[in-house]
Amino acid sequence: MLIQTIHTAEFDMDYFKFGNGKRVLIIIPGVSLQSVMLSADLVAEAYALLTDEFTIYVFDRRREMPDDYDIPGMAKDTEKAIRALGLEKISIFGASQGGMIAMNIALDAPELVDKLIIGSSAALVDDRAKKVFRRWIALAETQDPVALSLDFGETLYPKSVFEQSRQLLIDAASTVTSKDLSRFIIMTRCLLNYDIRNVVNKIACPLLVIGDEDDQVLGSDEIHNFDIYLKDKQNYRLHMYSGYGHAAYDIAPDYRALMLEFLKS
Repeated sequence: MLIQTIHTAEFDMDYFKFGNGKRVLIIIPGVSLQSVMLSADLVAEAYALLTDEFTIYVFDRRREMPDDYDIPGMAKDTEKAIRALGLEKISIFGASQGGMIAMNIALDAPELVDKLIIGSSAALVDDRAKKVFRRWIALAETQDPVALSLDFGETLYPKSVFEQSRQLLIDAASTVTSKDLSRFIIMTRCLLNYDIRNVVNKIACPLLVIGDEDDQVLGSDEIHNFDIYLKDKQNYRLHMYSGYGHAAYDIAPDYRALMLEFLKS
């Protein structure tokens, strides 16, 4: 998979694209120990169901992150990257923190976003989730990528999937650099102040929220709270899985079919 770079006056941002559809889908991934660019082929394989209908762009965060980088800043940078490519009337799928970024884009640039899918994300990071993120930050600060990778995986995945993936997580951690850990800390730290409860109902486009009852990262309560925050929004629906955990977007077998059904409706 060819990794390309958008150069702007303020930043450089890597991305890759695949698919042959006439419509455009943007994927914004969540926090990870290493760049999603390293998994480009796996991502393309996972979203093959959508490639006849969509040309899909997957964006990384900017290469050089300021220490005070926050989610509104990530959203502005991603929007600039989208516009730099001349894309318009796009659909966006954001997973976890990517969903938070996607919601900010939809709020800031309603004319740009046609449809929005939020996976395992929330309008508020509550105290329970903050404990998870503080634990990850502390592990990253100790410069122990193996311990962080195992804790990260155990929290994201159901127990059976985690146990099957344990050695893969350990092996992957051996390639994590100090720079990777610094980026991880910046991305995770900004989650501690995220709260758009009072404005999320201003998202104008159709919105599908997908979550899981067993989410051990953000918890299921805040995902269900979209029903409260968006109670007057007619073009919104919530779909909850059970048993797949926070990483339902990677594990649930019909996840991509659910996305495609919504995007084509």
